[in-house]
Amino acid sequence: MSTRHIKKVYGSDVLFEKNSENESEMENSIIGDIKSKAFNFFDVLNQNSEINEEENKEEQVADENSIDETKHKKKKRRQRKLEGCKAQIVESKEENIDEIERTVREVNKLLGEPLPSCSFQSTDNFQWSQQKSKENILLVQHKHLNSYYELKRIFGSKTVQAEQQNRKHRVRVSHARKTWLVSARHNWPPINKFGLSMSVDRTIKATNNVQYFVFDHNPTYRQIQQKFLQAVESSNHENILSIINVHSYHVDALLQLADLCKQNDDLAMAAQLTERALYCLECAFHPLFNYTTALCRLDYRKQQNRSLFITLFKHINFLCGRACYRTSLEFCKLLLSLDPEGDPLAVVLCLDFYALRAKEYEWFIEFCNLWDSTRNLTQLPNIAYSLALAHFRLGHTSIANELLQNALIMFPGVLMQLLEECGIQSDEMVRSYDFFNSKAALSTAPSLEKLQTLYVARNFLLWKDVELLPWLRENVHAVLSRVDSQDDYVKYCEEKRKKRYQGKLPRNILRHIILSDIKNISVNTHEVQIDGFMLSHDPLPPVDSIDIYRRSATRARSNRNDPGFLSLFLSYISRDIGRDVAEVLENTNLSYDNDEEI
Repeated sequence: MSTRHIKKVYGSDVLFEKNSENESEMENSIIGDIKSKAFNFFDVLNQNSEINEEENKEEQVADENSIDETKHKKKKRRQRKLEGCKAQIVESKEENIDEIERTVREVNKLLGEPLPSCSFQSTDNFQWSQQKSKENILLVQHKHLNSYYELKRIFGSKTVQAEQQNRKHRVRVSHARKTWLVSARHNWPPINKFGLSMSVDRTIKATNNVQYFVFDHNPTYRQIQQKFLQAVESSNHENILSIINVHSYHVDALLQLADLCKQNDDLAMAAQLTERALYCLECAFHPLFNYTTALCRLDYRKQQNRSLFITLFKHINFLCGRACYRTSLEFCKLLLSLDPEGDPLAVVLCLDFYALRAKEYEWFIEFCNLWDSTRNLTQLPNIAYSLALAHFRLGHTSIANELLQNALIMFPGVLMQLLEECGIQSDEMVRSYDFFNSKAALSTAPSLEKLQTLYVARNFLLWKDVELLPWLRENVHAVLSRVDSQDDYVKYCEEKRKKRYQGKLPRNILRHIILSDIKNISVNTHEVQIDGFMLSHDPLPPVDSIDIYRRSATRARSNRNDPGFLSLFLSYISRDIGRDVAEVLENTNLSYDNDEEI
């Protein structure tokens, strides 16, 4: 309200000054005048015509100036407050950053400084990670590493939960660490400082965002490892059991004991010991060892790194025994990502089986497209046949027919073995040709024959589907027609088989056969050239192995030409292993429920 309006309302010409000493008295007198004077306030609204426009403009300008001045003062006060808050926030952030940097420096001092390319979760790499690449196809998802999720999907959540509730003494493990690969069980002892750790491997230069790591053994763990090697060379299983009794988380001893239990047909205990070894290894992972990115590598030549490869492979075998094929595939991706170029355990020989069983057809096709140029995947019989089968499952009939015919022409020895395993009798047309019979046997080298036998033994169940038999028969007849017409591709493949698959199998394939432990498929003496005897926890070390432990020279020379020593050793010490293992595990709190399934 303007000053002119106030004068008319209050009937006084007195102007108030805010800083007057008699301000309160004047306010009281005004209030008294207001009460005593009768005046209609609405009359003011009807007196607009009497107000001079110039006066209104002057008063309006004065009011606006006072308002602007008030707003300006308030704005300054707000800015001063904001500047003070920002200063406090900056100070607190600097304190937090200093504390974090100090902690990181202490950790890096113990575990090794990471390289700049190791920032897997940085925003700079986000766009790169979205692009299709060979590493991107091997990315691991945590949700597929837990086999219980797959069991719930197969059998239903109620069935799995009921099975878990029926188990005895299921209590929460309060001392267990949070892990993704396996979960600690209630009967496992606490895992504290056990001498195993991981650091950044400075001996190998990191390129293309790939970082190498290496496991480290402290002096205490090295002493235990030396005792373990002596126990293995002594061929006395009680020495191995005594190590487990004292050192519950020694990885190689757990793997060796798991093999002994498997030889004694105690698969439940063998699976649990393997899980315990994997849990131990995961607890030793470096903070930067993010295996889900497919950019973390381990050098298989280094002796201390091989335990993780072998433990993962054996764990995959036990998961397959439980029909957890999707979980097995995820672990295959993890295992292959540790060394995708070298593939020291030849994971590509079984990866196709798990992908098809898990119905991950599109993923498998994309994997083959990305890695074929580097690994020559289609030159393996399992990949050639499985790729055709994957396209057939997706309805790509023309592509599937072409791929299956190429596989039959390149690897003709597979057909008769496959039909025999499936219990199917070949028709007269197939029997009348020697292309899939005698000629296939003569043109197939022993090394290729072993790969074909391995594929049939593992994958024959996939071909028992009724829908596949007519498709297989149709393409077999088409191949025989191409043989009659003397197709150039038939001659090309025959010459290729004679040249490419000659010689001995590579060591990674031999390791795969040994660790797979498939019936009727073994490694012969002439196929193995070892300096010493084979160990189940480290079969066929690389020729250029980087060892931190040395075996006994006398023992190594005496067993140099005896590659079957492993099976003899296991059969010898597994005679009374059930009783002795039960006694030791009772002492180490590793007893298990008899109703547990593999």
